[in-house]
Amino acid sequence: MRTGFTRRALAAGLASLVAVSGCGVRPSDAISAGDPPSGAVAPPLKITLYLVKDGRLSAVTRPGRRLSAADTLALLAAGPTAGERARGLTTGVPPEAGPFSVTAEPAGHLVVTASAPAGGLPALAVEQIVCTAAATAPESPVQVTVVGAGQSVGPRNCPG
Repeated sequence: MRTGFTRRALAAGLASLVAVSGCGVRPSDAISAGDPPSGAVAPPLKITLYLVKDGRLSAVTRPGRRLSAADTLALLAAGPTAGERARGLTTGVPPEAGPFSVTAEPAGHLVVTASAPAGGLPALAVEQIVCTAAATAPESPVQVTVVGAGQSVGPRNCPG
């Protein structure tokens, strides 16, 4: 003796079978659509910062969109990420050195204006600022002068 549940289950199964097998799509071979895409692949976007490891400059790349020189320097003043700290990286640039402004002058020269006195920055911090700012410039080599609170350091080239 069949119950109502069994009848409904059989009816649902039959309806599913009819729907799947009767969709009207005929089998076909692969359709040729021409050659696959070719050409240069855009490189991944990255940000280059110069942090410090064992008292020396160390270039570090982070994934991300292209930033202005001032925004890149703000990342430098914010310090290393947790992963970078775990690898022994630090920064000599104090947070109060930011915000920064950067002005491009003729003949490959950048002027970085810090919010802290430029003469009071540790030498390694100045090198970090110089190299990080230079890495944002489309032309190389670039000379960088760091100014702040009426003091000036540079022009300097990135020693790294």
